[in-house]
Amino acid sequence: MKIFPGNPYPLGAVYDGYGTNFSIFSEIAEGVELCLFDENGNQTRIAMPEVTGYCWHAYLPKVEPGQRYGYRVHGPWDPSKGHRCNPAKLLIDPYTKAIEGQIEWDEGVFPYRFGENPDTRNDTDSAPFVPRCVVHQPYFDWDGDRRLQVPWHETIIYETHVKGFTARDPDIPPEIRGTYAGLAHPVAVDYLKQLGITAVELMPVHHFIHDQHLVVRGLRNYWGYNSIGYFTPHNEYAFDKRPGAVVAEFKQMIKTLHQADIEVILDVVYNHTGEGNHLGPMLCFKGIDNACYYRLADDPRYYMDYTGCGNSLNMRHPHVLQLLMDSLRYWVLEMHVDGFRFDLASTLARELHDVNRLSAFFDLIQQDPVISQVKLIAEPWDIAKGGYQVGNFPPLWTEWNGKYRDCIRDFWRGQQQTLGEFAFRFTGSSDLYENTSRLPYASINFITAHDGFTLKDLVSYNEKHNAANGEDGRDGESHNRSWNYGVEGPTDDPDVTALRLRQQRNLLATLFLSQGVPMLLGGDEIGRTQHGNNNAYCQDNEISWYDWENVDEALLGFCRKLVQMRAEHPVLRRRGWFQGKGIHGSEVKDIAWFGSDGAQMAEEAWGNGLINTIGIFLNGQTIPNPYPRRDPVTDDSFFILFNAHHEPRSFILPGSEWGACWIMVIDTGQNGFLENTRTCAPEETLEVAAMSVTVLQCCDTQKRTFMMGSSATANELGNN
Repeated sequence: MKIFPGNPYPLGAVYDGYGTNFSIFSEIAEGVELCLFDENGNQTRIAMPEVTGYCWHAYLPKVEPGQRYGYRVHGPWDPSKGHRCNPAKLLIDPYTKAIEGQIEWDEGVFPYRFGENPDTRNDTDSAPFVPRCVVHQPYFDWDGDRRLQVPWHETIIYETHVKGFTARDPDIPPEIRGTYAGLAHPVAVDYLKQLGITAVELMPVHHFIHDQHLVVRGLRNYWGYNSIGYFTPHNEYAFDKRPGAVVAEFKQMIKTLHQADIEVILDVVYNHTGEGNHLGPMLCFKGIDNACYYRLADDPRYYMDYTGCGNSLNMRHPHVLQLLMDSLRYWVLEMHVDGFRFDLASTLARELHDVNRLSAFFDLIQQDPVISQVKLIAEPWDIAKGGYQVGNFPPLWTEWNGKYRDCIRDFWRGQQQTLGEFAFRFTGSSDLYENTSRLPYASINFITAHDGFTLKDLVSYNEKHNAANGEDGRDGESHNRSWNYGVEGPTDDPDVTALRLRQQRNLLATLFLSQGVPMLLGGDEIGRTQHGNNNAYCQDNEISWYDWENVDEALLGFCRKLVQMRAEHPVLRRRGWFQGKGIHGSEVKDIAWFGSDGAQMAEEAWGNGLINTIGIFLNGQTIPNPYPRRDPVTDDSFFILFNAHHEPRSFILPGSEWGACWIMVIDTGQNGFLENTRTCAPEETLEVAAMSVTVLQCCDTQKRTFMMGSSATANELGNN
């Protein structure tokens, strides 16, 4: 076989139509072997002939897509100094674009022998037990595909799982259920279109491993937060099992969703890898250059663990940062994804021990001409000290707003909290984001997410029920801000059932009426349950998969109408902040807050934790941010009544200066959207049902100027 020197960049295995260039970075390596495998598993070892700037490289003519390969790295074995090179271990290329197979858990996968000192090297060949990298086919007909660039304030996110979404769908061919092809099937796409969402946020699709401790218990890593291939779509989600075909199938899924005007956001895990701590397997980075890729403790035998997963990537090393940035650009430029949600993003900011918002990683994102222009979502916390960073990310970033989740859950379960807190969260959390020049869409609002109860379970269980995970209930969050309404789990009690359904409608209505970007947990709209399991990370089965044969059609219809309502009314998705005061020197105001007596909220009421009813006036005639071509934005005005009290409340509507008449369009106490709408007059007294939301739409078609009182709004309270 002819072997040419090749080039150090790009890293990975790159096919050019004639042959393939191989390149891998290792600063500590004393030699690197490229291992080629045929269909029968026979191995050919090739010593990499060239090294340039710590990149070991070679060019092999006539090596084509579909070729299986891996690496063996020769170098020092000295765990006391953080070095763990072992050529007996076949290693995954960090830049591989496709992977074939999964791990077979054997002692040979580990760098030490069981029962012996972990510093003692295990020289058993790991090749029979680890996956193979595959040279991929880079060419694909995108046929005019383009980034959709849906504005943030028009975005509605649907968090879902590639497999779980279609695994049980009877209308999708069985052979493609649970795959990228299944998600791209017309049945799946039509469902998403009818729901009205603008973006799917896919739980991790970077190639991941199934942890040994799960496999031993007959479980699997369903969520996928254990990445080992940052350029590789997970191969188990591919219908086409040919080597490397997963890349084209993933691209076709993206192309199909884009044709339906749906963006794709990837949940990415750059904070740790699937290799665990010093007792974990040797699969990739650990054997290539352990001290380079990982944050090591003061004793280099061990790893810094900010994630709870055994290790943390070393964001202080330029080649690690390069890996991350190359990966992100690859998914945007070559795979056409539209954005990223960064798991445990606070870990990425740790240069020493403290979270530093000006870390190198964020600097690189800011100046990158590709990544800075896509959607960036942070999960703004990790498990270590100082890791809770909600509101502290740089201006380009949006954030999962954990304070929104907690506040709205507490409000609807009747916990004492100030109305000021609720008002901040409902209006986009200006207290968190306005001071950093961010706008309401910086707040990704959510009630539920994959990590925790589903919406149905949130109103059905007080306690987690995680026995199926095999950890004796030790896993998962214990403080869920949930409420079972007197019965734990399923019940035939009609009153409890009715109240639970009402609360689901209340929570969904609050989510889609709030300023910011709503994120809906996939399945919440159909009443999906995990039977009280709030940590279904290892449940690749009916516990997690969507049950399409038991859809709550009424709840689904309600959710679809909420999404449609938000899309049709710009006053519900403003680009800028509410002012609560005169706009452009006039007395016109854009928001007002009312008590049940029909009067505007007094300033002292904002700090009263016993008040759990409020009326909110949204002025559709005073939206200051124009459309892109400078056309003014006008809309209907709305009056929203929230009653989180356990008893009905009488509520006096405001006077005629606020609106000549009102149409009641939503009453969650009456199953949601009203078929027979009711017209209400100014100063009319309404009976608002216990634990319910009522939405009134102004039916005065004439442009009006609303004269507002002088009481403080939530924004004013927060800015003073």
